[in-house]
Amino acid sequence: MKNRSVKKTKTGKRRTVLLIIISVLLLVWLNNTNVFYSKQRDYKLLAHRGLAQSYDVSKVDWDTNTAEIIDEPEHPYLENTIPSMQAAFDLGADVVELDVRLTKDKKLAVFHDFALEYRTNASGLVGDYTMAELKDLDIGYGYTADKGQTFPFRGKGLGLMPELAEVFSAFPGKELLINVKDGDVETYQVLWTDYLSRMTKDQLSLITVYGDDNGIDYLREQSPDLRLLSMRMMKKALLKYELLGFTGYIPKELHNMELHLPLKYAKFLWGWPNKFVKRMESVNTRVVIVLGDGKWSEGFDTEESLEAIPKGYKGYIWTNRIDKVNNR
Repeated sequence: MKNRSVKKTKTGKRRTVLLIIISVLLLVWLNNTNVFYSKQRDYKLLAHRGLAQSYDVSKVDWDTNTAEIIDEPEHPYLENTIPSMQAAFDLGADVVELDVRLTKDKKLAVFHDFALEYRTNASGLVGDYTMAELKDLDIGYGYTADKGQTFPFRGKGLGLMPELAEVFSAFPGKELLINVKDGDVETYQVLWTDYLSRMTKDQLSLITVYGDDNGIDYLREQSPDLRLLSMRMMKKALLKYELLGFTGYIPKELHNMELHLPLKYAKFLWGWPNKFVKRMESVNTRVVIVLGDGKWSEGFDTEESLEAIPKGYKGYIWTNRIDKVNNR
């Protein structure tokens, strides 16, 4: 009788432990499942550099001059110009991304490359010139789709390099994503002191900045609420989320951020996609998905690529060709 009683006790304990494990797993599933969300796609569009000329990403390295490997032009716009940004917004962009570099006279020029000769009729760095001098350049000078036989935009980019204040003036009430291309903290200091610190709270809520780790750390010291992104910041925040996110907890490191997530990795995040996006929205963090590994700004640039977007996804998608994917 005693042995039978002991066996019953052990069996009862095993059942209790099993029930606890099942209950915990059920709670984790309920806390992270997307089965109760709509499957209708409702994503938003982030236009990289406005509406830009496209090129084969597989040919890109860190020092590639992408202006000399463009595809045959299908539209007249040049990246990082006010006309290209206006075209992107007109085509349905919710956010436009742009690049900035510090000039000789401490202005922020909207330009991507470290070498002016890649796209313009000048040589050297943006920092070697004043903003007025940069305004005299032809930023369409170096574009070619046939290895230099013809230059379809030569002479058409005169005076089109904007200063950041011009962009703010041209697009009040629009959301902008600023990529600081200089690694020097001074550029971030100028961005904050001469541009962002003068904005109202509502204006600042439309701005997001990403770039170098140290520069982004500086901006975080100036503003706890500005949406920011650096690689170090994102890795640290997501690692903590992976450890604790199954509970629904959102680490403070994930607050007021922008996340650029390669789609092939994003699926491993707790609550992906819809519950995760909703959690991030609750702490003023924007979720953007990209194609590839996120290294070369590969975006959703064809109608076929849109099929990879998770059903019901309500975050943002990165695109270089908003003219081809604005079919929502």
